[in-house]
Amino acid sequence: MNITELLKGLQARQDGANARAGELRGRIEHLTAALPETEARLADLATTRKVIAELAPTGGEPDPPETTTAYQAILNSFNQHADQAFRVRELHELLGMPTDAPALNVTRSRLGRLTRQGFPVPPGYGVYQKRT
Repeated sequence: MNITELLKGLQARQDGANARAGELRGRIEHLTAALPETEARLADLATTRKVIAELAPTGGEPDPPETTTAYQAILNSFNQHADQAFRVRELHELLGMPTDAPALNVTRSRLGRLTRQGFPVPPGYGVYQKRT
């Protein structure tokens, strides 16, 4: 490689670096201009949140999270009555759950999922018992 080719290569690299530096300067200018708008928006949102929090009614303590899911309650019933087989309505009565048709259908669906996972077994049609 001779000196002329080396200088041309260096010039090409320098031109590329200058172009990239120009692009970056343009992006910096754009971001510098956009920053005050974004900071103003953040301040507006913080103020709005503060005002709404002050105006919101304080209903006292929030409701505690539900500690027992329906699945856990069903499994607990089977564990407490391991030798007993349940129909869905009996299980609802034991758990104090509503015995209307939609609620019973939801529990049938839950029992189907639990059965597929191997927890209760259906010893008969519509009857469920803890797996022994």
